[in-house]
Amino acid sequence: MNKKPELLVPAGSLEVLKTAVIYGADAVYIGGEVYGLRAKAHNFSAEEMAEGIAFAHKYGKKVYVTANILAHNGDLEGAAEYFKELEAMQPDRPDGLIIADPGMVVLAQEHAPSIEIHISTQANNTNYQTYLFWWKLGATRVVSARELSLAEIKEIRSKIPEEMEIESFIHGSMCISYSGRCLLSNYFTGRDANQGACTHPCRWQYAIVEQNRPGEYLPIEENERGTYIFNSKDLCMIEYIPEMIDAGINSFKIEGRMKTALYVATVARTYRKAIDDYLESEETYRNNMPWYQEQIAKCTYRQFTTGFYFGKPSEEAQIYDNNTYKHEAVFLGIVDHMDAEGCPVIYQKNKFSVGDTIEIMKPDGTDVSVKVLGMKNENGEAVESCPHPLQEIHLQLSEQADVHDLLRM
Repeated sequence: MNKKPELLVPAGSLEVLKTAVIYGADAVYIGGEVYGLRAKAHNFSAEEMAEGIAFAHKYGKKVYVTANILAHNGDLEGAAEYFKELEAMQPDRPDGLIIADPGMVVLAQEHAPSIEIHISTQANNTNYQTYLFWWKLGATRVVSARELSLAEIKEIRSKIPEEMEIESFIHGSMCISYSGRCLLSNYFTGRDANQGACTHPCRWQYAIVEQNRPGEYLPIEENERGTYIFNSKDLCMIEYIPEMIDAGINSFKIEGRMKTALYVATVARTYRKAIDDYLESEETYRNNMPWYQEQIAKCTYRQFTTGFYFGKPSEEAQIYDNNTYKHEAVFLGIVDHMDAEGCPVIYQKNKFSVGDTIEIMKPDGTDVSVKVLGMKNENGEAVESCPHPLQEIHLQLSEQADVHDLLRM
């Protein structure tokens, strides 16, 4: 496959969607306020979705909307109305719908016929006959199950129509349950992972109880932090883009609709450069690998694995000693606009102070170290720091920052 793969990036809010587009995404996937699997994400109102799609289309990018719950009878009537609303969006409607449930596919085809159908990884897409099944039902793209190896994906590619697209995850959190179809959350809390309300019990601490010793909790493997036997490392395939392309994957999907704009900007920009570098020359890609790895390490992550892509993962794919992320950078804000004096204006995400050295992260891959020379609040009053979340701050920096630049430290 010589076609340039799509870089597909998640967005849980309008701000993050715009960040994804500016920082290198070819397409963004989002959730509306209903029928997606991230009920705790901010998600998009109808107005925000319309604005986000228009923004993406202005830059020649696409937006896909998730409707990938496993629907119950009570969901269907509302889903039909929702698809009608998406179909009627003007002047810009979504470019695709990500769906797992066959009944939802039928409703989408009936009520949103001009929007492409993409089959979610939740549908357990593990073989080429499954792909052909969905193709015959009108789907244009299928997201591969996370349990597939690159060799299996390559075989699927050889057995399906050339114009049919394969989408596969390239980076982000891994679910311990098969294709993300987990029952633990529902069992423990009554919140159904397959209805968008997962509480992530795979990240919790567990012990063993022997039947004849009730109340006696035996550690499985323990350090001072506890035991986390279900806690998977995060997927990272930045070193294997040539193999992903060789397998015939059309869309490289980053996981993370609950992530911050800093995470999305960092991962999108890094994978954008890595893909473009490789398509320019493999030598450029190999030479720039240390930069990619350095950038990815500035995201939040749980240690990295290649998942199932090179065979079934061993026990090394799990993290047994903690359930926490590594944090290598602090998100300060995004330059929203320039004020009348030409100073960048942000809505603060984390506290920083006059005199701090921070970093401007630019969409083109440039990072600029700058000093904070001064700051004013929304009333034009000079302040020494910005302690209040989302506070409007006007900055004086030692180097120029532009609209859409991201600030971190």
